[in-house]
Amino acid sequence: MSDAGAWDARYASGGYAFGEAPNRHLEAQAWRLRPGSRALSLGDGEGRNGVWLAERGLDVTAVDWSATGLAKAAALAAARGVPLRPVVADLTAWDWPAAAFDLVAWIFVHLPPADRAVVAAGAAAALAPGGLLVLEGFTPAQEGRRSGGPRDPSLLWSAALVRERFAGLEVLECLEGTVVLDEGPKHQGPAEVVRAVLRKPPPL
Repeated sequence: MSDAGAWDARYASGGYAFGEAPNRHLEAQAWRLRPGSRALSLGDGEGRNGVWLAERGLDVTAVDWSATGLAKAAALAAARGVPLRPVVADLTAWDWPAAAFDLVAWIFVHLPPADRAVVAAGAAAALAPGGLLVLEGFTPAQEGRRSGGPRDPSLLWSAALVRERFAGLEVLECLEGTVVLDEGPKHQGPAEVVRAVLRKPPPL
C-alpha cells in the first residue's frame, strides 16, 4: 500500500482535504440505513463519511492507516456530538472481523491490484448477511482531469472490476460515468467514477 507518512503530511496541512461533508454517493444511500446498524468506513481519513454515518445513528468503526487523519476524525465526531471508533491500521494486514458489519463504505480507496484483492476479500467477509457495500472510485477515464485520484492506472476502478472483485455479492447498482465533485480542495470539478451498491446474500 501507499506511504502512510504521506497521508499524515497531507492531513496535517490544515483544513479538511476532502471537506467535512459526506461523499454524495454515500449520502444518497441514506434511505437504506437503519439506526443501530454496524458500519465500517474504510480509508476514512479525516472522518467525513464515518462521522456522517454516526450522525445517522449507526455504530461506526473508521479504519485508516493515518493516525493524523483519524485524530481529526475523532475531533470532528466530538464536535458533532457523535461516537466514532477510530482504528489505525493497514487494511492489508488488519484482522478483519467476520460478518461483523451491516454496511461497508469503500469511498475513494485506491490500492495496487494485489492489495485491492486482499482488502476486497476482507471487506466481503466482514459483511453480515444482507449487509451492503457502498463503493465509489475513479475510473481510467479520469486520466487528465484535475479533480483528484491516483495517477497510476493500476489503482483505478471500473464497473467490470467491481463485479470481479466482489463476485460473491449481489449487484444492486453499478454505474460508470461523469459526476461533478465538490469535496474539499482535493476533489473539485468533473470526474469519471464508478458508483456501486452491493449486497451480501443471506445463506442458502
